[in-house]
Amino acid sequence: MKKGIHPRYEETTITCITCNTQWQTRSTRQGILKVELCAHCHPFYTGEQRIVDTAGQVDRFMKRLSQQRQDAKAKK
Repeated sequence: MKKGIHPRYEETTITCITCNTQWQTRSTRQGILKVELCAHCHPFYTGEQRIVDTAGQVDRFMKRLSQQRQDAKAKK
């Protein structure tokens, strides 16, 4: 390999911001890497199911959509 063209490979700490789990690995990125989910807290791996409330978002979208359709009919 050519010298001086490859990035440095150093110890890095990865931190899960959901469950605060930390582990060491090696990477070309320096410092602390933050991830949102890991194998310790992800619902697929833990078997838990979390309900996400998207009903409010869907209702707001449908309201905007119906308003746009009414505006389009009014212009005709």
